[in-house]
Amino acid sequence: MSRAQLAKTLRLVTGELKNFQDIANYILPRPEEIPLLNGIDVYGGIVPLNGIFGGDHIIYIDFKRRFDLDARIQRAAAERKMDVSKNLEACKRKAGIVIFDVAGHHATDALLAAMLHQAFLLGATYELDICGKVTKRLFENINTRFCNSSGPRKFITMLYGEISEDMTFRFLSAGHPSPLVFSNENNRFMEITADHYTAFPPIGTLPSGDTIDRAGTQSVLGFKEHYSFNEWRLMGSGDILLLYTDGLSELAGAHEQYLPEHFERRIRDVKHQAAREIFEAIKEDFVRFEEPSDDISLVVIKRTNT
Repeated sequence: MSRAQLAKTLRLVTGELKNFQDIANYILPRPEEIPLLNGIDVYGGIVPLNGIFGGDHIIYIDFKRRFDLDARIQRAAAERKMDVSKNLEACKRKAGIVIFDVAGHHATDALLAAMLHQAFLLGATYELDICGKVTKRLFENINTRFCNSSGPRKFITMLYGEISEDMTFRFLSAGHPSPLVFSNENNRFMEITADHYTAFPPIGTLPSGDTIDRAGTQSVLGFKEHYSFNEWRLMGSGDILLLYTDGLSELAGAHEQYLPEHFERRIRDVKHQAAREIFEAIKEDFVRFEEPSDDISLVVIKRTNT
């Protein structure tokens, strides 16, 4: 290949990567999408391994700002779907947060992240139209779709949670690291027992067992159990809920893992600050602790009232 041909190929590849980067950047969460709830402070972000984009992703769903809930409530009432109307009213006092991680360390893993981003938002819109809330059916369908459309080594760990103004956190986990709760009163992470946390295989590894299309679904490893939601509660003022990807849980220095002890000490130092300041302090701390070997995402959810 001549120098001219090499230069042309390089320009084409560079242009394609730039276009890919523009698409990936467009779906990144924007500051105005961060949920606004009474008594709850939320902030989060992504630190990509390559400094640009990767397989980690966060989606915020402030239902009252993203959707016209009043219009949906009026339509549900006109159609005499009172259960849907009731669910939509409840959405005014809660927000959804999706955090997920595509297996692999390549920049192009952002493609699968973009696919899940669009699948989730489209599915959530249909869920509100049909049920007035996001149900586990959405995740059953997403899981089966990714089982059928992505390779077996390209699975996705995901956590979807809804934080309500009554301080309830209802969430579903698909192979994702367990959330952590820092108690302001006890000044430490709370112990999470097995009966308070149920997790499922990552998205795309095992299709749902009761899929209506099961007869045409092939799965060497079998089928997974039905998804179910966990429900926790932030008990006291100043309690902090932390959602993160495994880039943080796997971070290790020469003599210590970052989680849980080092992480807990840093939270203890900054627990009185706002969610954004806590996030920035942790980000600065883990970057200084050890150079990450994976994308890292973190969402801080803090109870600010009693």
